[in-house]
Amino acid sequence: MNPRTSPEQGLAGGLYAFSAYLLWGVLPLYFLLLAPVGAFEIVAWRILLSLVFCALLIAVTRSWRRLAAILRQGRLVALTVIAGILIYVNWQTYLIGTLSGHVIETSLGYFINPIVTVLLGVLVLRERLRPTQWVAIGLATAAVVVIVVGYGAMPWIALILAFSFGFYGLVKKKIGPSVDAVSGLTLESLWLTPLALVQLVVVGLTTGLGFGSAGVGTTVALALAGVVTAVPLLLFAAGARRAPLTLLGIIQFVAPVLQFLIGWWVLSEPMTAGRWAGFALVWAALILLSADSIIASRRARKGAGLQNAPSDLAELT
Repeated sequence: MNPRTSPEQGLAGGLYAFSAYLLWGVLPLYFLLLAPVGAFEIVAWRILLSLVFCALLIAVTRSWRRLAAILRQGRLVALTVIAGILIYVNWQTYLIGTLSGHVIETSLGYFINPIVTVLLGVLVLRERLRPTQWVAIGLATAAVVVIVVGYGAMPWIALILAFSFGFYGLVKKKIGPSVDAVSGLTLESLWLTPLALVQLVVVGLTTGLGFGSAGVGTTVALALAGVVTAVPLLLFAAGARRAPLTLLGIIQFVAPVLQFLIGWWVLSEPMTAGRWAGFALVWAALILLSADSIIASRRARKGAGLQNAPSDLAELT
């Protein structure tokens, strides 16, 4: 947390972030309501309606100048294009997994994601890992091997989700505070609009569009796709600015836990012994990673306090 951030702001940030991950966690139930509609059509509407929703937000907040300033910077535009491609891969894979009876595997992807993020920090940002972090990565790797052996198939959905969102986070880190949440989602949706339109045309010419023909309830639910997409992202952005990273690191597991419970309890997806063993290794890795993060954060704060002590004494003398 920023030293200038009050405990009240930190608590508010935690509540914002928790709300975001709670909404992301129950997304499988929302998408299953749209079951008559295929994954490619849902993603297409999600892109287009997110663009409409964000455009309305920008109009209400009168932040067109901020968007125009971003568009004048070629580097930022290129990074938002890459972010758009990555989030498209993530959304499309997630929808295919959810609607094909692989909700548990999608949860595995988001359980693995924090470990992938740490690994990308080493490979791309040349960060140095502490021994505990290396152990966590080793456990996660072992988990994938156990699942492949026990389940008899590579968990491609989980791996694509973990790495696409991991790289998406990396791109967002490169963008930094130069692009706010609404402008970022607006541009990402804008770049994906041609692809969304092509998907709707292809779906319309092949299986037929579900929007407007799959029943009033389904059509209304599908029309809310933009709001369902944008609201958690905006809540998360509000939380990330206020809450400490250690709190965010723990809260992020709310979403995959809920997805796992929905797949296992609600949808009765199978959990073989190999899957349980693999998930147990992943959870052990995440416990190690979370504990290491908390300890490192406390040490950093304590070190900062010691460094500031002489100056505080100097002010008194």
